[in-house]
Amino acid sequence: MLERARAVLELEAEAILAMAGRLDARFGQAVELLYHCRGRVVVTGMGKSGMIGRKMAATLASTGAPAFFLHPAEGSHGDLGMVTGQDVVILLSNSGETGEVLGLLPVFKRLGVKLIALTGRIDSTLARMSDVCLDIGVAREACPMGLAPTSSTTAALAMGDALAVCLLEKRNFGPEQFAFLHPGGSLGRKLLVRVADRMHTGSRIPLVREGDAMRNALFEMTAKRFGMTGVVDDDGHLTGVITDGDLRRLLEREVDPLRRVAREIMTPHPKVIGAEALAAEAARLMETAKITGLFVVGETNEPVGVIHLHDLLEAGLM
Repeated sequence: MLERARAVLELEAEAILAMAGRLDARFGQAVELLYHCRGRVVVTGMGKSGMIGRKMAATLASTGAPAFFLHPAEGSHGDLGMVTGQDVVILLSNSGETGEVLGLLPVFKRLGVKLIALTGRIDSTLARMSDVCLDIGVAREACPMGLAPTSSTTAALAMGDALAVCLLEKRNFGPEQFAFLHPGGSLGRKLLVRVADRMHTGSRIPLVREGDAMRNALFEMTAKRFGMTGVVDDDGHLTGVITDGDLRRLLEREVDPLRRVAREIMTPHPKVIGAEALAAEAARLMETAKITGLFVVGETNEPVGVIHLHDLLEAGLM
């Protein structure tokens, strides 16, 4: 079984590598057609090719190219109404002679849409009728009978991925756009959630002045429950932070620690972050500095909010 499994994987890997070696200017032409498409990318194919086509359409759509899958049999019974003259159609057929796929060609031609064929036979009807033909032919299927689509579907899938990746790079489609189309996933949370979305503001911000007694700092930390308080000067600029760890160390070495003032105990120049920064950046900063909270400051270093480790955990960012 292991020998057979290795043989299958090797055959399919060889099919992809062989296809990579055959790439030529036609691939670039296909990417250009997709890039200049003013409508949507329509992907169609029958049977196993159709299954690959569904994945191809989903990948294109998730990387910024509006796309959908059109079942060729359903297309000939009314679903062709979803296709417009501004679309580009990708047709998958290993033989290039699939009847249901060829049956759509007259309508596509009449609409004037551009056609990209992915086929294993570059001399087939589908290849001749398309504007661009990409060769996805394989030497043999991994199926020992040479019947079940195996290497050929893997090759088609890989070619679809190559088109999608080259297209997204040409369109400068980046992580933020990807996250926008995947708001329900972990990447979407990491790239869409800002510090401003999770921070506490107004009366929830723990703050004392530099000249305040440590008794006030203790009351502020207890009331706000962030395990810290910020220290501001007379102009309202953040100059330091006092944490519960600072308090514990103070209690260990002082006989009457609450008579000290905040300026004497605070840690100056604390780690801070801006409200428009990504919440994921706040998480990284906390992990690096081994702290559990950050003050959010404005342009003149005035505190506008506070964000705690628990806020990021609740958002699924850590």
